[in-house]
Amino acid sequence: MDLVFPHTFVPWFRSVAPHIHAYRGKTFVVGIAGELIAAGKLNHFAQDMAILHAMGVRLVLVHGFRPQVNDQLTAKGHTSRFSHGRRITDSVALDCAQEAAGQLRFEIEAAFSQGLPNTPMANSTVRVVSGNFLTARPVGIVDGVDFLSSGVVRKVDAGAIRRAIDIGALVLLSPFGFSPTGEAFNLSMEDVATATAIALQADKMLFLTETPGIREHIDDPESAIDTELALADAQRLLAALPAPTQPTDPAFYLKHCVEACLGGVERSHILPFATDGALLMEVFTHDGIGTMVVDEKLESLREATSDDVGGVLQLIEPFERDGTLVKRDRTEIERDIGLYTVIEHDGVIFGCAALYPYPEARTAEMAALTVSPQVQGQGDGDKILKRVEQRARAMGLDTMFVLTTRTMHWFIKRGFHPVDPDWLPEARKRKYNWDRRSQVLVKKLG
Repeated sequence: MDLVFPHTFVPWFRSVAPHIHAYRGKTFVVGIAGELIAAGKLNHFAQDMAILHAMGVRLVLVHGFRPQVNDQLTAKGHTSRFSHGRRITDSVALDCAQEAAGQLRFEIEAAFSQGLPNTPMANSTVRVVSGNFLTARPVGIVDGVDFLSSGVVRKVDAGAIRRAIDIGALVLLSPFGFSPTGEAFNLSMEDVATATAIALQADKMLFLTETPGIREHIDDPESAIDTELALADAQRLLAALPAPTQPTDPAFYLKHCVEACLGGVERSHILPFATDGALLMEVFTHDGIGTMVVDEKLESLREATSDDVGGVLQLIEPFERDGTLVKRDRTEIERDIGLYTVIEHDGVIFGCAALYPYPEARTAEMAALTVSPQVQGQGDGDKILKRVEQRARAMGLDTMFVLTTRTMHWFIKRGFHPVDPDWLPEARKRKYNWDRRSQVLVKKLG
């Protein structure tokens, strides 16, 4: 084994642990475009889903079959017809959809039944359950277009799905529903996933699609992906976009994410299936890989509470160990936790700082300013500094100071200037470690 491996693997695995704890017992509805299967990505996707299943995530999988139905129609010499971004399902298209759904269900169940040694599926047991969980109604005639046997979800049997996932099964839904009279309707994967996520009040809805997500500049295909959209921002963007006519249009999946969030699903994601492991990267890394629509900003900058002691300890411990920070024991942090400001993302603390006031000298020390290496360079340090300055001003203080041995230039760029240690308030001067020879930097709060 490479001797460097433990030094990279262990910290990485520990960094993932908070996400594992957070998602155990949670419900995810995952929708996959039929293009994912057509592109030969099913086996790797099933392996990633099996990992989530093993970690205690309750899973509902909805598959699409747009390209498979198109292929069936072409083989029969029949033309695919679409309108308003939806298939017009005549009797031939309905037969093709039923054939495609049966074949895909077989392939998906086979993928989850693998157990080859030396693969992620070794020792896995994923039981796939499918059935008539959906009641549907016809789309009808829209703007003069008769959609025939195309339908929309009328009702989801959420109770039956919950009972299945409660016993550890993965529920597989095909985009088919039936009317109370037994008539079959061809549904869209996106409608089924959205309706199911809302009915279950799922913790996440994730689409694996042919699009990489929502770009920061919609008209620029080279611009970066917007990794997080607040619901209000997503609604404004959606209102400005033209009505989607095909899955690659920016509004196509975004409208379903907005609908899910309005229906009580806190987080909805658009991920590119072309990126191997996109599902795992989105769930287990800080910024993910696609676009997440949330009904509130997941990043929270706030004053710490007693519940944050463990997270603060975990955050600062590596920096204490390498000498960047002065060591503080748990008792001290528990005693002073009300003096800390933390920045949290999706339940995990990624930054902190403490403010120790010296009112008699009209100053305060900012200590233990720490940002996780996972998110350094993204501005979290500046956000914490600004909030701590606000707290100091609210106390009526004139200045704020820091002691540092390694980050002097970072503070100087932000308005601090160096002073002699004799400048320190008497109470702080008595605790100054002359052996450590920390630089003292002060900032006026005017």
